[in-house]
Amino acid sequence: MFDTEREICIFWFRRDLRLEDNAALFRALTSGYQVLPIFIFDKNILNQFEKGKNAQVEFIHKQLISLKAKLQRLNSSIIVTHSTPCEFFKQITDNYPVKAVYANEDYELSARKRDAEIERLLNTKEIQFHTCKDQVIFSKNDILKDEGAAYTVFTPYSKKWKSCFKPEHIIPYGCEVYFNNFVHFEYPACPSLSELGYESSRIAFPGGEINEQLIQNYHIYRDYPALEATSRLSMHLRFGTISIRKLVSKAYKLNDTFLNELIWREFYFAITWHFPHIADGYSFKRKYDDIAWRNNEDEFKAWCEGKTGYPFVDAGMRQLNATGFMHNRARMITASFLAKHLLIDWRWGEHYFANKLLDFDFSANNGGWQWAAGSGCDAAPYFRIFNPELQALKFDKERKYIQKWVPEINTNEYPKPIVDHEFARNRALEVYQKALKD
Repeated sequence: MFDTEREICIFWFRRDLRLEDNAALFRALTSGYQVLPIFIFDKNILNQFEKGKNAQVEFIHKQLISLKAKLQRLNSSIIVTHSTPCEFFKQITDNYPVKAVYANEDYELSARKRDAEIERLLNTKEIQFHTCKDQVIFSKNDILKDEGAAYTVFTPYSKKWKSCFKPEHIIPYGCEVYFNNFVHFEYPACPSLSELGYESSRIAFPGGEINEQLIQNYHIYRDYPALEATSRLSMHLRFGTISIRKLVSKAYKLNDTFLNELIWREFYFAITWHFPHIADGYSFKRKYDDIAWRNNEDEFKAWCEGKTGYPFVDAGMRQLNATGFMHNRARMITASFLAKHLLIDWRWGEHYFANKLLDFDFSANNGGWQWAAGSGCDAAPYFRIFNPELQALKFDKERKYIQKWVPEINTNEYPKPIVDHEFARNRALEVYQKALKD
């Protein structure tokens, strides 16, 4: 494949599918070794998701093909394998003179365990494992209270974040200056989607362009799902096809509300880092694990399919199922409806979103669901229960969003409400109060 005598380092692509402004790639390219790029379709991760159509896997696959084409223009390539990290690194380090492995940090519990396992393996072969902060401006213990504790409420966290922020935090890494340090080699095509166990979802992926005018007006229009007024960049941040430094630099100059959304993202990463029990399926506030969920499977199916008889809820779910995207206002309403109107365990909804959302990220998904259920950090009180009809009147007054996704709304084909709002509200309050008093 390439010269097996020359010492090399490996750059391990993960949540950072770009060549530009990439922290760990920059360190690899300036390490003094030639750089071998790799990506692992990790069987341990893929086995957690449904086979068949999965837009997230499809998007990653598409980006890898693009990366390979860019690297080929540099007389290089990328090894893309369907394996487990341990299997792959055992094999490649047995066959090539690898001196170091570089990767960007990941803060989820499963990723931390994976990286610890890989570091132990590499240490047995005297290979260094370097990780860098790349997908956030501040991570781990960068933002703490004065006494050293982690923040659990967003507003003080965001104030501390902004007080610590400096212009040098968004200086891009100039990787392109060192592109000649990639290993020169050819490698066969990526495994096909079908070889990975998937097929095309036929979902149209949003581009990763930054719309400055949209960001400038974000605070005015962001809550109205009928408008194209959100950036649709969350998927690109999730998979690292856009640099957080580039986006923060725009937000910092153009719109504080948009910047706050990026800080929310880092807040949830910090929660994931400091409170890893949430990754094992527990509520952030453990007493909420005592709620007596109804978990009616027929009602869950109706919610999934957008057939609850509540138009705003149904529009959100149908948008998700059709496009892999749901407007944030609709995410709040659909999540609240499942947990409080139907009293179905929020983890059911969390899992459903994980399989459907293009921008699925454990930290934000878990944080959003626990916020809606009242069990999370910085949560609204459990007795705050959204009225879907009032929300529709406020944020979709002309019913354009609803008409788009629920065209049969005014016909006999549209179902009656699955539950009465006042009845559901009182039932939820009773169940929550009982669990929290016991």
